[in-house]
Amino acid sequence: MSEFLQGWRSILDKPSGGQPIQRGMSHRCRVVTMGVVRTNSTWLIELNAEVVACTRCPRLVEYRERIAREKRRAYRDCEYWGKPVAGFGDPEARVLVLGLAPGAHGSNRTGRPFTGDASGKFMFPVLYETGFANQPNATDREDGLKLKDVYITAAVRCAPPDNKPLPQELASCALYLDREVEGLKNVKVVVALGRIGFDAYLNYLKRRGQLASRKAYIFQHGAEYKLPDGKTFLASYHPSNQNTQTGKLTRQMFVRIFKEAARIADK
Repeated sequence: MSEFLQGWRSILDKPSGGQPIQRGMSHRCRVVTMGVVRTNSTWLIELNAEVVACTRCPRLVEYRERIAREKRRAYRDCEYWGKPVAGFGDPEARVLVLGLAPGAHGSNRTGRPFTGDASGKFMFPVLYETGFANQPNATDREDGLKLKDVYITAAVRCAPPDNKPLPQELASCALYLDREVEGLKNVKVVVALGRIGFDAYLNYLKRRGQLASRKAYIFQHGAEYKLPDGKTFLASYHPSNQNTQTGKLTRQMFVRIFKEAARIADK
């Protein structure tokens, strides 16, 4: 194993407190090695290693590490990840899913996007039904989940207080998003989950000089736009408890989004 990959493995092998992962943990608590990305794409391995090691935003560092120490009562026996969460999925994906940020007791605990929280419990069965995942459940990074033709990332890579990242925190994480989008060469469809993810992709286009203004792009569930970069842009409400428990976002609505994404990707 190269020195670089040894360093990457050492980062992934330890939660934020620096203690080795306890292999005897219950299934819902496990955080395991090398589960962020399984790929021969060197650029993605390097990018995700930088993401996991990032300390650019002091407020987010303090919050994610404090949550990892204090824990939620239901997870008091778990060793939280407590670090930034890298993207996950198929490096050859034609569909990119762009969310908000890791959940404090979901991704911040498990170390993988939408894993171990209510949003993931809502989303992964839909990805399974629409052919993007090999199984409907996502509990930890060693649960056997594999994504096909889809890559999941976020506008912000650390859990933010109240799920509300500050503008400067979004700007700091934009460095990673730009490299990620540029590296995912096969993407034809971008699915934005929530307004922050929606705005994050439009801001990416502005930074690239491909979009002068966001005014023509209105966020609403089911909105579909053809973008200047040639991709199709789909908007969805975020699969948060606040939206799914109130019926603002139903399973049928969410399935339609990903069926449309699959249809466009197959053109």
